[in-house]
Amino acid sequence: MPVGPTYRPDPLFAALGDAYSDAVEPAAFAAQIVRWRDQRAASEVGLDGLTEAEWIDHFGRFESLPGQPRPRAMRYHGHQFRHYNPDLGDGRGFLAAQLRDDRDRLLDLGTKGSGRTPWSRDGDGRLTLKGGVREVLAAEMLAARGVPTCRILSLIETGEQLVRGDEPSPTRSSVMVRLSHSHIRFGTFQRLAYFERTDLIEPLVDHVITAYHPTATDAASMLEGVVRVQARLVARWTAAGFVHGVLNTDNLNVTGESFDYGPWRFLPWLDPAFTAAYFDTAGLYSFARQAEAVFWALRQLAATLRPLAEEQALVDALNTFGPTYVTETQAALRGRLGLTDAGETAGQQLVDTTFALMAQGGEALGFEGVLFDWFGGEASAARAHAGPRAAHYVGETSDAFRRAVQAHDPDRPERLDHPGFAQPEPQDLLIDEVEAIWSRIAEDDDWSTFQAKVAAIRAGGE
Repeated sequence: MPVGPTYRPDPLFAALGDAYSDAVEPAAFAAQIVRWRDQRAASEVGLDGLTEAEWIDHFGRFESLPGQPRPRAMRYHGHQFRHYNPDLGDGRGFLAAQLRDDRDRLLDLGTKGSGRTPWSRDGDGRLTLKGGVREVLAAEMLAARGVPTCRILSLIETGEQLVRGDEPSPTRSSVMVRLSHSHIRFGTFQRLAYFERTDLIEPLVDHVITAYHPTATDAASMLEGVVRVQARLVARWTAAGFVHGVLNTDNLNVTGESFDYGPWRFLPWLDPAFTAAYFDTAGLYSFARQAEAVFWALRQLAATLRPLAEEQALVDALNTFGPTYVTETQAALRGRLGLTDAGETAGQQLVDTTFALMAQGGEALGFEGVLFDWFGGEASAARAHAGPRAAHYVGETSDAFRRAVQAHDPDRPERLDHPGFAQPEPQDLLIDEVEAIWSRIAEDDDWSTFQAKVAAIRAGGE
């Protein structure tokens, strides 16, 4: 058996039947060169013992893992920049497998760049190698900053030359496998509502409850579960200074897990209007509007559940978003500053004063500067005032921030002994560095900078 004893297949989605997905065949690639293999994630699902040849067989040629059906391209619709698009679906990916991890959670192996499907339209079904590298980096940094995220299990270069309109072409190709709790999107429900298939929405609700929200008892309580995890996700993005870029309803899932990293960015400094996608000219998915965007998407999900729930129950579920987002933002920022909970009032003061200080400091202070300098709270005061950003920690705004920090105790202050805090600068991942990492790969096939960056991110997140 090419899998370990902890490997446990559980292909629940395929069991829903052909109304939700289509059996597809993966592309035959010219080459298979393993460029990224997440052994840490693989160990959680019993796949860490695969040889390189076996890895390529399963994640480059997509021979089915034991107990798994053939790949299924998932069906969905979605709002893209708030315009409904019924011509979506897995156009360059599929659900390759579902399995249980070492905590008994159901996980998906989903692909990107694995070839054409019935939903490809005019696309070639491929993924650029640069796109795959960017996805690995995004997922690693988000995980290190405490954001619920998919993980990139595998990235294999596939030996094709792709033509793209938004980057130099021809460019190298890849196929990626992500490990995620679910690929059931808001758009999965929207497609069924579009065709007025309430008979298919109800089994999907039951599936989501069973697999992901077991405390829910009906469609409205399932929605509330989704609302809460999505509010938590956006709060974590906020504290991480992350801009997803494309918050369409086909890019949001029922488990509140970030995935599909296309035009993402981390903020260089606090800029509410910052956008990640060059085509988001109206700023619909800018940093400060991400909560609004996700709530709008949740309203579209709620609309699909009207045949199964009372209107007021759905409204009540949606109304949990705001309070949950506030609470989760406080928790996320405390986590980033290494502080314990001191209550709601103190928590909101911490949020308000931290962002006020970031706004005042602007580009010179950066987004990460405050969070790095003051990690551990008052225990880091001397370090902050002796560091390269010390000039920003004087005046009324800084004093208000420090009072808010002093209201919280440090959480595990021994973490300040981490070697990372002996450095003058925080670990970040801005676009210029991402481009420099890719340039080394593109020009010299030099992966050392990429590997070093991932190692540094992981070390900083420990």
